[in-house]
Amino acid sequence: MERGWQPHSATMIIRKARMDDIPAMLSLVNGYASLGVMLPRDEFELAESIRDFTVAEQDGRLLGCGALHFYTPTSAEVRSLAVLADGQGKGVGRRIVEALEQEALHAGLHSLFAFTYVPGFFRRLGFHEVDRGHLPLKAWRDCLRCPKFQCCDEVAVFKAMRQDLAQQMAAETGESQPVALGSGPFTFPILR
Repeated sequence: MERGWQPHSATMIIRKARMDDIPAMLSLVNGYASLGVMLPRDEFELAESIRDFTVAEQDGRLLGCGALHFYTPTSAEVRSLAVLADGQGKGVGRRIVEALEQEALHAGLHSLFAFTYVPGFFRRLGFHEVDRGHLPLKAWRDCLRCPKFQCCDEVAVFKAMRQDLAQQMAAETGESQPVALGSGPFTFPILR
């Protein structure tokens, strides 16, 4: 019997994914895909995009994964974020997204977005819900192959990564104070 994740038994490691992580990542992602809450991935797709992925590991066991997929020179999507059931609510997903945000900042990105069934998780990390129509690159590149394309029920979330973009959003929304990073309703001029 596989032992469950123990938060204090060892240190959780957040690191970039390696090729030998692919079987565990496939199992994790496709387990959620079988429930209809994530797009399925195959071995080729994961191998091709392995540099996008960050994983959480403890005692050699993969606890979760997530990818930072670049769309433009200024924006990227957090995608394929998945955490083992017994690791949920214990900071695994948060640590993965925080690592992806650091990677985005290092790359000079202005913004991150995601499509999710758990918008509350992303709200706690400073993302805000937006109309998915503001993300046309995502819709036309990846969503066309999704079986839910005509009746998508995922929520689009967005986070500004730079103060000047947050100030631009404040001006667009007519707020008197600059919008804090990742807050407020706005449009996506950098993605159009």
